Amino acid sequence: MQNLSCVRVQLDEIWSFCHAKERNLPREYRGDDRYGDLWTWTVIDADTKLIVSWHLGKRTLADAHYFVRDLSRRITSHVQISTDGFNRYKEPIQRYFRIRGDHGTEVKVFGFDDDNPERKYSPLIVKEVVRTRVFGAPDPEHISTAFVERNNLTMRMSMRRFTRLTNAFSKKAQNLQRALALHFMYYNFCRIHHTLKTTPAIAHGVTDRLWRLDDLANLPDFIAGLAA
Repeated sequence: MQNLSCVRVQLDEIWSFCHAKERNLPREYRGDDRYGDLWTWTVIDADTKLIVSWHLGKRTLADAHYFVRDLSRRITSHVQISTDGFNRYKEPIQRYFRIRGDHGTEVKVFGFDDDNPERKYSPLIVKEVVRTRVFGAPDPEHISTAFVERNNLTMRMSMRRFTRLTNAFSKKAQNLQRALALHFMYYNFCRIHHTLKTTPAIAHGVTDRLWRLDDLANLPDFIAGLAA
């Protein structure tokens, strides 16, 4: 994923945990970034649905800088960036994109639609959507996190490690990272997107053919051949 031309991208993070949730983490594991609550940072191209970059880590400012810096090295075009209200995006986006990016936020306000006493058994609904310009000149009509949030659902439906209330969570961060790498390669290159009728990688021009699973299995040999 290099030298990409993107018009609009959306950024978000999805929660998971390794070994145990942060509040239940044994004392000997506390302070180790490989255990406890972990966040997968993702960025999706709004037009081709390509996962441009991702990062597994904590939800710190240092992780935000690492993630956004990596993204800035992959995109060469001027781009509009949409995030939610998470304030740690603001500083790194301004630093690494400067004059070649516009940044806007979309914040959803949730609540109940009536005073029914049974409402505690119902999910919250979106009462209001607030779109805000952060810097640059983002198009208000395209400030959105809808696609990246839908991708979070795809991740939870596709990877057992992200399923809530099960014992399938990762025990080692390294295994979680490898599972994510396989998922995103399959999503970008092998899985035909329902609305695109092709893969995100083909839609974006990263490749010109539909990849098969054995292409992923042979990828290390292919990369070694390029390096040679």
